[in-house]
Amino acid sequence: MPRKALGRGLEALIPKTETGVESTGITQAPIESISPGRLQPRKNFDEKTLKDLAASIKEQGIILPLIVQRKDNGYELIAGERRWRAAQMAGLTRIPVMVKEFSDAQALEVGLIENIQREDLNPIEEASVYRRLIDDFNLTQENLSKKIGKDRSSIANYLRLLKLPRMIKEDLIQGTLSMGHARALLSIESTEKCLEVRNIVVKKWLNVRETESLVNKLNKAKKAPLKKTKDIFLADVENKMQKSLGTRVRIVKQKKGGKIEISYFSLEELNRIINRIS
Repeated sequence: MPRKALGRGLEALIPKTETGVESTGITQAPIESISPGRLQPRKNFDEKTLKDLAASIKEQGIILPLIVQRKDNGYELIAGERRWRAAQMAGLTRIPVMVKEFSDAQALEVGLIENIQREDLNPIEEASVYRRLIDDFNLTQENLSKKIGKDRSSIANYLRLLKLPRMIKEDLIQGTLSMGHARALLSIESTEKCLEVRNIVVKKWLNVRETESLVNKLNKAKKAPLKKTKDIFLADVENKMQKSLGTRVRIVKQKKGGKIEISYFSLEELNRIINRIS
């Protein structure tokens, strides 16, 4: 099933000039005059897909202009870093850009929307951007949900990923584990246990359903009542009585006092025990 598009596209985030975002149109900019965006949400770029894109750009050129804003003597990239990197690999010296002016919040939001709509962010990158939007721009999850057209519960699930151990976050970045695996592992409270289960999942190539089953078994075992360890003194007395009487003896401790249970397995054995006691 294709991923549901966000409620707002880039057009909604790059309004006309009367809304306060300055636009100076499309121009051909020297590629060396463009620097990566400070607020670019994406941190990992797959080398193979970049090479494929570079080959396409060398053949067809860049069809969709990059979005930039003026900075110092050049431009800062707002959206289109993959195309910018691939264009460099393809040997282009000038590329088409759409020049706009953004606040930090708008720049971050545009970068986020572009990457999410193209499914270019890994889960940790996406979660990190949500966290940054919330913290830096004083948004609630509900505000953010309305702003980017994504369910609040989905945003909450992404934010929870940031609580995972570093190794599991690396798995999500590399694609070793999926979002479904991560959600299952989040229900394990102990970091040590979480990593133990992660190792089993990776080693045995467990799918999401198998991982959920494994985690459920672990959590049920944790909730099971622990057997009480018998008082060391009573255990010693119990052992001595068993040796003396030659049969099984069980001492049961209660709130006040307790009871002694002596087992016998025939009338003859009962008489022997009585004689021994008397």
